[in-house]
Amino acid sequence: MDGKIKKLYKIVLTGGKNDSSHAYRPCGGKTTGQSRLCTFFENLGWKVYRVPETANVLLSGGIKFSELSDDEAHKFQENLLRCMLQIENTFFELGESCDQDCLIICDRGAMDAAAYIPSNKWDLIMKENGLNMVDLRDNRYNQIIHMVSAACGAEDFYTTEDHTSRREDVSLAKSLDVKASASWIGHPYFDVIDNSSDFENKICRMIAAVCQKLGLDTGDRLATNSKKRKWLVKYLPNDQLFPPFQDFDVVHNYLQTYTKNMQARLRKRGQKGHWNYTHTIRRPRVRGQVIEVKTQLSHRDYVNLLSQKDETHYPIYKKRRCFIHYNQYFQLDIYCKPCHKRCEGLVLLETYSALEDQELLDRLPKFLDIEAEVTGNAAYSMFNLSLVEDWDKSKNFCHYLKGPDEDLSVGDHKTNQVSYIHTNGKLRK
Repeated sequence: MDGKIKKLYKIVLTGGKNDSSHAYRPCGGKTTGQSRLCTFFENLGWKVYRVPETANVLLSGGIKFSELSDDEAHKFQENLLRCMLQIENTFFELGESCDQDCLIICDRGAMDAAAYIPSNKWDLIMKENGLNMVDLRDNRYNQIIHMVSAACGAEDFYTTEDHTSRREDVSLAKSLDVKASASWIGHPYFDVIDNSSDFENKICRMIAAVCQKLGLDTGDRLATNSKKRKWLVKYLPNDQLFPPFQDFDVVHNYLQTYTKNMQARLRKRGQKGHWNYTHTIRRPRVRGQVIEVKTQLSHRDYVNLLSQKDETHYPIYKKRRCFIHYNQYFQLDIYCKPCHKRCEGLVLLETYSALEDQELLDRLPKFLDIEAEVTGNAAYSMFNLSLVEDWDKSKNFCHYLKGPDEDLSVGDHKTNQVSYIHTNGKLRK
């Protein structure tokens, strides 16, 4: 491959069940999305493998949950999970040996099983099989795509007609959709594709979400207006006010780079002593877009790269809370000590969305006291927040923001380009 590093990318497509016999896909778009994603990447020269949905394979053999005892249902779910992991591993090994860039699309993944059994029984299955949440949910797959059921926001198109194995009414379908998405909350790259657009644009948004994470330039072929939005939150409210959430410990370290027009950083993210490691590089603009490439690392590679950390930046310590509210996936970053005084008490809410301003504002969590939107505000760029020097003395301040996160234009700090709002902490202007 002429020295090119081969890509192997594993995604899970989950969400509403649909039926390919309908002109309009009535549920989530998962089946159509899988087919279109496969065609798109094959046209780019990738090898694509499609892992079948294990539950459908087993249930088509005559198993009926209503006829199973509690013990039988528990054992079936355990065997389903073990079977799923083995089937996936077969495809993952093929992907490893493939000499092309390879995309592996899993029709649902390991955590989907958790949506259908009580949490105590799921915990028991995990314990009995030597599994943990961080490895199973966060490290096993590169990205999760949840295609929201038409029962949530596009009810007129929802139908169970012709479905032989699924006959849920709208309210039950909504409930199952919420449970399925909740089981994946916390994955570092989890995209919720809702019904805020027509079906064709929904599929394009899904494909674009995968391409964006891979750092692939698609030009205007998948034109969407989805972008990252960020808000300043005054304080962290009581946990009881949140919908189901997952909390993670996160550590960011910026690395030295050969040019100031490039940023590189390491992220360590985990729960209960189990960790996920990511290396991120932001490259200079290509046709007006910042190109971001993320690579999952082993612990050994993470430790080796950590020796290259940039001493002009402090490490950033956060508690990251992930949750879904009105079909919108949110991350709440709570900055923790040790940190620069400018980060003390800082709480930021983030999401990606293609919704118009008022539609998105209506979905913001009402239980959070939001002070202001700070999208594009250099004072809330993690790159700038981590700088060791005071901003008025630093030549490394990154002041031109227009990209997936903070940007790549580094130069003399110009205070008239920045609006400080963090009134409950150290940022004021």
